[in-house]
Amino acid sequence: MTINLPLQAPSASGLIWQVIRNESSRSEAERDAILADPGFGNHFTDHMIDLCWSEKGGWHRPRVQPYGPLELDPAAAVFHYAQEIFEGMKAYRHADGSIWTFRPYENAARMQRSARRMALPELPSEIFLESLKQLIAVDAAWVPSAPETSLYLRPFMFAKEAFLGVRPAKKVGYYVIASPAAAYFPGGVQPVSIWLSTNYARAGKGGTGAAKTGGNYASSLLPQAEASAKGCQQVLFLDNDGYIEELGGMNIVFVHRDGTLVTPESDSILEGITRDSVLQLAADRGHAVERRRVTMTEWREGAASGDIVGAFACGTAAVVVPIGRLLADDFEIVHSGAASSELALSLREELTGIQYGRVEDRHGWLTRLDA
Repeated sequence: MTINLPLQAPSASGLIWQVIRNESSRSEAERDAILADPGFGNHFTDHMIDLCWSEKGGWHRPRVQPYGPLELDPAAAVFHYAQEIFEGMKAYRHADGSIWTFRPYENAARMQRSARRMALPELPSEIFLESLKQLIAVDAAWVPSAPETSLYLRPFMFAKEAFLGVRPAKKVGYYVIASPAAAYFPGGVQPVSIWLSTNYARAGKGGTGAAKTGGNYASSLLPQAEASAKGCQQVLFLDNDGYIEELGGMNIVFVHRDGTLVTPESDSILEGITRDSVLQLAADRGHAVERRRVTMTEWREGAASGDIVGAFACGTAAVVVPIGRLLADDFEIVHSGAASSELALSLREELTGIQYGRVEDRHGWLTRLDA
């Protein structure tokens, strides 16, 4: 059962939001039980954002409504032509109870780039941010307060128009759902093992690799299963020319003996907001940062000579995690010892400190959601 509330006054984005309260919201006791052990992506808050776009009407009918199933026509374009994009970010509860998110305008800009590549409408940054605030306004109690926990926010957009024909859809839906997330490493951060995929590619030149679209992740699932069978937690992809790209869902950074950080650069790599933030913090400390093409040979020879002393992966969910081993069909690279992880863990501590309000936000990266 739901309750319709009156339309609100126009928001900062110019839209008038309707709030439909979920009368079947979980009780405080039920919610507390979930927040005590949420896992990741297992539970969802009581409400979600629903915003429509059409070729004639533009963005319209913004609503906060009860979380629940979506009704779609079997001919909806997303099912047949995979016209879909999404974002991933977190809401953090600070010690004073306030709720913040990290660099949301970067997520908004990346979603616009993804939309452009997938022939979807570009959602203005002001509406993107307003949608997060509107959801937090009704589901703030779902933001956990335990150390290193957060509320994972998943904005997404897909083609809703019912038709069979290869062209951009004229009707699109934008949604935001949220899921409480436990500490990613409850027992402390441990180095991961990764598998080098040589039979599969995540994306190709001129493809959709730089867009955050579901198809890229679908193509990584089979090699990820292959990695798991080899005892590895992640899979590393190369581009069509054999240069290192990224992991299945994270960027990669190499740490050189002289303190230089090197990260692969390519038109088919998703631009990581966590990666960019970590590299900025490293540059603040005086580390040289390079974004360029990196070969597998460079990593192998650098690790053997001691020029490359470590590597780490970074992304929204895990933030930063050291890479302890790369396994391939005919060779192995091992980065062992505290020295190989020291910088990665130090940068992770600083970044999470900023996100949770424990460390000064020198770059103005935080935006309050409950104000």
